[in-house]
Amino acid sequence: MNSQLLARRMQRVRPSPTAAISDRVRALEAAGKAIINLGEGELDFATPDSISYAGIAAIVQ
Repeated sequence: MNSQLLARRMQRVRPSPTAAISDRVRALEAAGKAIINLGEGELDFATPDSISYAGIAAIVQ
């Protein structure tokens, strides 16, 4: 693949708003601010079985 073509396309990709929020949260925390981060993150519980099974059923269809 032509690397120049890939680079040109990548220039049109916009940053994720969620990632921008997380960057801002990290900067504020580094500055000593107390922040409640409601941006991105990992859940602290497993996906409920009903949701997992519904996803699997949708994929199988």
